[in-house]
Amino acid sequence: MKTIDRTAISTLRFLSVDAVEKANSGHPGFPLGTAPLMYTLWDKFIKYNPGDPQWFNRDRFVLSSGHGSVLLYSMLHLAGFDLSLEELKNFRQWGSRTPGHPEYGLTPGVEASTGPLGHGFAMSVGMAIAEEMLAAKYNKNGFKVVDHYTYGICSDGDLMEGVASEAASLAGTLALGKLILLYDDNKITIEGSTDIAFREDVGARFTAYGWQVLRVDDAEDIDGITAAVKEAKAEKNRPSLVMVRTHIGCGSPKQDCASAHGEPLGAEALAKTKEDGGWPIGNSFYIPESVKTYFEKKLPSCAEKQKDWQSLMADYAVVYPELAAELAGRIAGETMVNLDSLEKVFADVSKTSTREASGEIIQKLAMQLPELAGGSADLGPSNKTDIKGGGFFSAEDRTGRNIHFGVREHAMGKIVNGMALHGGFIPYGGTFLVFSDFMRPALRMAALMGIRSVFVFTHDSIALGEDGPTHQPIEQTMSLRLIPELSVYRPADALETATAWQAACLNKNKPTALLLSRQKMPVLNKYKDVIHDGASFGAYVLSPGEKAKENKAVIIATGSEVHLALAAQETLAKENINVSVVSMPSWDVFESQSEEYKKQVLPTGLPKIAIEAGVTLGWSRYTGSESNVIGINKFGASAPGDVIYEKYGFTVENVVNKVKEVL
Repeated sequence: MKTIDRTAISTLRFLSVDAVEKANSGHPGFPLGTAPLMYTLWDKFIKYNPGDPQWFNRDRFVLSSGHGSVLLYSMLHLAGFDLSLEELKNFRQWGSRTPGHPEYGLTPGVEASTGPLGHGFAMSVGMAIAEEMLAAKYNKNGFKVVDHYTYGICSDGDLMEGVASEAASLAGTLALGKLILLYDDNKITIEGSTDIAFREDVGARFTAYGWQVLRVDDAEDIDGITAAVKEAKAEKNRPSLVMVRTHIGCGSPKQDCASAHGEPLGAEALAKTKEDGGWPIGNSFYIPESVKTYFEKKLPSCAEKQKDWQSLMADYAVVYPELAAELAGRIAGETMVNLDSLEKVFADVSKTSTREASGEIIQKLAMQLPELAGGSADLGPSNKTDIKGGGFFSAEDRTGRNIHFGVREHAMGKIVNGMALHGGFIPYGGTFLVFSDFMRPALRMAALMGIRSVFVFTHDSIALGEDGPTHQPIEQTMSLRLIPELSVYRPADALETATAWQAACLNKNKPTALLLSRQKMPVLNKYKDVIHDGASFGAYVLSPGEKAKENKAVIIATGSEVHLALAAQETLAKENINVSVVSMPSWDVFESQSEEYKKQVLPTGLPKIAIEAGVTLGWSRYTGSESNVIGINKFGASAPGDVIYEKYGFTVENVVNKVKEVL
């Protein structure tokens, strides 16, 4: 090992443990053990430009072991990113850019929010898929305008999590040769040795998945790590897992102990570690001049790589002007959606399910938006998510826009997130609404990161029928509304579905969940203009009634229950009881409107009832009382959908009686 390598690795180690010690909080064992891995990747392989952290053709690096964030921050600081030494000193403190786990959009150079183990691993698979898809479409002979790798570091904990197994299996199937992950194989977890719960042959498992597995017996052997990564890059048809034997808390009195994981070393142990490592004991956050100079000298070449790529893109634009313009638009995230064209699809359609409507909309959007790509967790025919004629992305065909995710809901969600983070895509993934529980962590992290992931959930109520309570969502709709910054739509018909899809595509900084029906419902072409103007506000007066000035109540409904509300309105009108019907496809969008608009839709002073085939909890914010809600607070049943609806009280008679009761 060269002297500069040894000194730089020590700098990373001690910057990290000094930050943990100052914060009196954090994980010192990871940076002490894996600093050689981080340094080798960033020094010898990762293509980056600190002057423009979002340069599109950069390599992506994902720290799946997000608890080791301080090591990444130390690396980014040395590499020249806009992350000052003061920020390292402010680790885990209020308002800092160095939070306890990496947060996308906060710290330059952080590609994904990680911490929930296994998530970064799965998102890196999505990034690798995105690179391959774009390269297949835009690269031409002499113009490799999309050409970068996805690197990452993962831990024992990452590889215990099911989401990593799901993603690894798919990555091997798809032959993602430009995905290279280094495995921090330290054999320690919080509770002790990995042997207490994790005795499998990890290498054999990944070989079975179709990965190339390489081994380095000593993390201090950076020549060995370098050779392994080079071998990984030479393998074009398999993702690579480089297993590196590390020692948690390396060089400290707590080496190879579980106690090194999640608590500061303590002053005495830290001093001993520095002394044994030949590092100045009384000089916290010390960076040798040789290390500063070494990384500063790299900056011109980093910038030059981007300039070379920009020059290549300029030449590409001359030879392939249309492709160049399209790619530039995708990189910028520019999106235009023609809502009129989506609505016209249903001009002569009297009845369709919203899942079928979504399927038709996807076809139209695919023609407008080359960045639209995605698939389903083995439910494409049911979710209606396939882009017809779009081909399927596979090991043999990189040009496909559809993805077979397999029965892997959690990994699908994280892979979709990885594609969104990579850029150049509006990615989507579909499954049944009840199975959103499998992928809730992915939904939460998409919302936390503020990325444009689209989640298509069909079979949205008890109306799916005979499959019974295991497949009938009751609490899922309301549960999804609890996730901050996740936009949730439950459209009433095909036209509202078009608006929901438009919003999903235009929401650059927010993920969207579309909750769609299996059963067919009337297309509300009678109200087309009202829907066109109103649905984008989240809630709107769909039908004010024939004598709006005499309205005595408001019926609020979502999804399929909007049609029930309209039928009840008609029946009540015959009895001279005038009510308005408000369709509320999206709570969160409605809540973002002005108070004036909200009062126009839901006038104060008028009693309100709500109808939704799900739990009643939460609706009282609009009705004033949960007793004014027609919903379901128990699990479903196996029977034809219309029978279940009747048995559970979703009838015109019940709605009419509820209105009369409220009045």
